[in-house]
Amino acid sequence: MYKYFIYLFVLSIFFVSSVKAQEYQPNWKSLDQKSVPEWYQDAKFGIFIHWGVYSVPAFSKVGGYAEWYQHKLRSDSTNPTIKFQKEVYGGQSYYDLAKYFKAELFDPEAWAQLFDKAGAKYVALTSKHHDGYCLWPSKVGDRDWGFPWNATEVGPHKDLIKSLFKALRKTDVKPGLYYSLYEWYNPLYLKNVDSFVVKHTIPQMKDLINTYHPYVLFTDGGWDHSAKTWHAQQFLAWLYNDSPVKDSIVTYDRWGSDIRFHHGMVYTPEYEPGLTFDGHYFEESQGMGYSYGYNRAEDITDYSSGRLLTLQLIDIVSRGGNFLLDIGPRADGKIPAIMQERLLHIGKWLSVNGEAIYGTRPWKNAVQWSDGNRKYEPEDDETLLLKQTVNPEPGYAVKEIFFTHKPDTLYCILPQYPDGKLEIKNLQLPKNAKITFLATGQQLSWENKEENVEVEMPPFTPNKIKATDAYVLCIANAPN
Repeated sequence: MYKYFIYLFVLSIFFVSSVKAQEYQPNWKSLDQKSVPEWYQDAKFGIFIHWGVYSVPAFSKVGGYAEWYQHKLRSDSTNPTIKFQKEVYGGQSYYDLAKYFKAELFDPEAWAQLFDKAGAKYVALTSKHHDGYCLWPSKVGDRDWGFPWNATEVGPHKDLIKSLFKALRKTDVKPGLYYSLYEWYNPLYLKNVDSFVVKHTIPQMKDLINTYHPYVLFTDGGWDHSAKTWHAQQFLAWLYNDSPVKDSIVTYDRWGSDIRFHHGMVYTPEYEPGLTFDGHYFEESQGMGYSYGYNRAEDITDYSSGRLLTLQLIDIVSRGGNFLLDIGPRADGKIPAIMQERLLHIGKWLSVNGEAIYGTRPWKNAVQWSDGNRKYEPEDDETLLLKQTVNPEPGYAVKEIFFTHKPDTLYCILPQYPDGKLEIKNLQLPKNAKITFLATGQQLSWENKEENVEVEMPPFTPNKIKATDAYVLCIANAPN
């Protein structure tokens, strides 16, 4: 009888463990219950890295994506990419360009230090883009292409993921990966999509997870087929239940033609800064120019300024999202100087004001508008945010204050320095509240005035403030 009870006890433990291990089922109702990890909600700022064979030609018509170079070679003969390929590389194919992708100046330690100084908290490196070229030794990829098509066999002759991850893990920047579900011209994909998914896509993703333990997995390229075809639910159930990163991994909404902005842990607007998602966590991504991969055709006027990028980070965080800012390294492994400068510019502001960004959550009001017309005309570029903040047009409202908060602490982020007094609308503070200028530590005088709070601002002293893209007031003991 004693042995029988022991047997039942062991069996019950096994049953409970089995149920717990399969907490997430392969359906969206279950998978959508997976919460966004706290580390990611605290991080706010990440670096996207588009780097591969397309970094060799590094070309697109301005306003296009240079990483789509191979795809554009198959378009009509008037496409400037076809002309560029013939003039520069003659009769060579896209696959021939891999031998020029040498990464001879790639310094993973320097990359990691740059990202750390930029104030970024995570990275998403393109493990494989839509051309199928892998930055790690994928035997599955070589098998299905029928020739070596990865960075350890052709080009750098290095496991680029391993090198960068090793360097990043010496910093506070968490390493992560981008992965394209499909490949434009993979023979197996063109022949049999179902076989491609089962024999190629799923094994590659599991290989990446089990080998490198990334903190984010940004899938993409699933738009030609449904999530069912991509076996997305089954893969995510494995990822959330049984993988070595089940408790820390962040995933997104790009799992098929029927999924984006409907299911997934984090939604992914791309050059869509005005979108809101009713409380669902999101991550806005964009390049510093327009292209994600390095585009040699872009001039400095095609790049966003450091100030604009900083304001975009502030705007996105105030609305409850993360900012994934892309860089496109050159084929030799150097990050273009203009991209380094932009990252360091953001990092300088965060080194002074990061308390108002990291670890915060959106307040009940994301922004305070001035009086005026808020119906700005839609624009194709990012200058709209500048018009709404530091370069207003007559008669139009501006965003006077962006808000973020932590328990009992409210942060007011000001795109422009107020002249004399600042009015924080629809706010009343208790008597023990303290308002501090975050950049200088100076405590400011304030008073409740009718339904607002009026703050006495000190004279503008840029030499003391040091980071002047925006100005932060910290209100301790503020109501939630």
